[in-house]
Order: sequence, then structure tokens, then C-alpha cells
Amino acid sequence: MGAKNSAAPIVIRRATAADAPEVATVYIASRRGAVAYLPTVGTDAEIRAFVIDRMVPEQETWVAEAVGRIAAVMVLDGDMVDQLYVSPDNQRRGVGDCLLAHAKQLRPTGLRLYTFQKNTPARRFYEDRGFVAKKFTDGATNMEREPDVLYEWIP
Repeated sequence: MGAKNSAAPIVIRRATAADAPEVATVYIASRRGAVAYLPTVGTDAEIRAFVIDRMVPEQETWVAEAVGRIAAVMVLDGDMVDQLYVSPDNQRRGVGDCLLAHAKQLRPTGLRLYTFQKNTPARRFYEDRGFVAKKFTDGATNMEREPDVLYEWIP
């Protein structure tokens, strides 16, 4: 799938093993930037190893490229958007929108995802794209122990 925004074409494709180091860089930068209030779960080296050794090769990992560089990453697990992170310098440029639209094409019967209750920009992003809050939790079941919300999109 390819899409355009005002800056550059955005290309969505499956991540490859060769992409894994750059995917890890985007993942770490996004988590450290946009959701800096989260407790750190693992060192950068541990997170990088997880992304390279497990996430990219074992999970359905998609990337969005802009100007030949990976600008965002998304992991799908069944009908769940398990991860969606846009590099800080590519936020609010349509990259996340393209990835989410791609997920909707891949899962036309519906999607679910969790985001943190404190992550107001993410919550607004998903709500603006048709996701509805279904369940609020105290965070007891997530790694960060941060209250989150389950969203659902049904076409």
C-alpha cells in the first residue's frame, strides 16, 4: 500500500530482518518521547534485542517508510494492534494514519487495541478514526502497570 502526504510518499510493507535495527531505533525513540511518563521496562539494549530477535522475526510487523527511512512500526496479533509507534520526528504527518488504515484493510471485520489512559494524543487519534473505548483498566495486567483503555473498531 502506498499513500501520499504533503512531505513524501509513505510506503507500508512487512518488516524484514534487515529492518530490525532501524525498527528498534524507532520503537525506542517513540516510547522514550511520546510516552515518557511510562516507567522504563528494560534497558535500550534489552529492548533492541527483543525487537531484533523476537518482535520482527516472530510477529506480524509492518513498517511505514518515508523518504526511504522507517518512520513508524506496527505489530498485529490477530485482531489486536499490539504495537503502533511513530518516530517523534514523523508524528502528525499522516504516517500513523496510513499504518492504521492498512491494518483496517488487513482486518476488515474489526480491530482492537490498548492505549494508556494518560496518552491523550493517542486516544484522540484512535477516536478520530472510529475506535470506541470499551474497557478501562487499572493497569494490573500490563507490563508498565499503567491504567489503560481497550479500544475497538468495528466497520
